[in-house]
Amino acid sequence: MADSIKNKDTYDALRDDGMSKEKAARIANAQANDDMNPSEKGGKQPPYEDWTKDELYERAQEIGIDGRSDMTKDELIEALRNH
Repeated sequence: MADSIKNKDTYDALRDDGMSKEKAARIANAQANDDMNPSEKGGKQPPYEDWTKDELYERAQEIGIDGRSDMTKDELIEALRNH
């Protein structure tokens, strides 16, 4: 994966902060792309606290979070935020 990282300094800083390899790579590559403005993209969805447990579960299923069927709503929120 290291060969596909477009902004190595950003990637390394995000990894040092504890982000997963996948998430750090997505952010670093988005920031390196002139057509994307990752800091301006957020805020279009309501906060996870406003979602139903079923909606949270479906989102967790879409992105492949393991153990989701045994999670409470709060645990699903935490897992989604940390993915």
